[in-house]
Order: sequence, then structure tokens, then C-alpha cells
Amino acid sequence: MREELGIDPITIDVGGLVRRSVASLYSHLVTRPTGRAVRLAIERQLAEAGGTSISLIDLSEVAVVDFSCADEVVAKLVQRYVRADRPGEAYFVLLGVHAPHRDPLEEVLRRQSLALVAETGERRFEVLGEISPLEMEVWSVLEERGRIRAAEVNGVLPDAARQDGLGRLMERRLAFRQAPSGDYHALSALVRDLL
Repeated sequence: MREELGIDPITIDVGGLVRRSVASLYSHLVTRPTGRAVRLAIERQLAEAGGTSISLIDLSEVAVVDFSCADEVVAKLVQRYVRADRPGEAYFVLLGVHAPHRDPLEEVLRRQSLALVAETGERRFEVLGEISPLEMEVWSVLEERGRIRAAEVNGVLPDAARQDGLGRLMERRLAFRQAPSGDYHALSALVRDLL
């Protein structure tokens, strides 16, 4: 399946990175320098991977995420990869997002008009951050289906506004388009298929 999709998964254990990066016994993301160290470690893994990747950023072992770390790790990472001059093709999914993580993540993403797919419960995925009602509608359709084949787009999303919404999901890295088939994939479906 990985070869067919042309995408490689990179699992990033943030709790482990915190312990290794800042020589701490705790898995707390509570200072900007800690967040910066974690983000740089993630960026190194992405650079080493090369090609197109889906980065599974696992927060399940992180007890506390404060606003500065959410900004430094998540927002800056997403912001860098949604730009046209991004350093590579990377998509991000947060795993193990618990209630204490949600407010800081939502706030920093919204503040910068960013969004990210997150696992917020067992096999339950949501978009965190800033997303328009139309984009959310299209994301929900793709999420429910898991995949929309290129030949099905006009039938599944019958008007230009929704098709444009699908394009915006691609630009924002909230969906994956497989080359050369042109099929669209929900990131949550890729997570299940790739692991």
C-alpha cells in the first residue's frame, strides 16, 4: 500500500523526543525552548525521510502542552509545510490528543488560520484549528468515505464550490491526493492503511 500511495509514514513520539532533547524525566511541553528542540528534531526526521511523508505526531505520552510549545511545535511546523516554498511534501496527523492538549492546540492553530487533523479518541479524527464551514463539510464527506476516486469527484461533490473546497483541503494539507491516479484520501484513512 505504501508503494501504491507514494507516501511514507514517520511516527514521532513527542514524549520520547522531549526526554531525549531536554534531558528531562517529564513529558511536558511547557517552554518555548523545549518546543523548539522538539520541532527541530521532527524537521530532521522529515529531511532524512525525503519524498512525500505523513508524519504521525504522537502526543499520547505528553501530559501537558502549553501555548508556547503548541505554537513552537505544531503551528510553526504546519505553517512551514503549507507554504508554496515548503522544504518537502509532508502531511501531519496528531495522535493521542487528550482534553488538556486541545485548548492550546486549537488556540495557536486558529490564531494563525491553520488547521490539522487529530486523533481525539480511539479511531475518531477531527480537524483542529481554523476551517470554513464549506471546508468542514467537504472534509467530513472525505472522512466518511476514506477515499474519493478522481472519476467520482463530480458525483460526490457535484458543484464547483465543494470541488474548490476539496482543493483548499489539499492546499492546507488536510487531505492527500495520490499521483498519478488523482484519487483523494482522508488522512485518517492513510493512518489506518499505512500502519
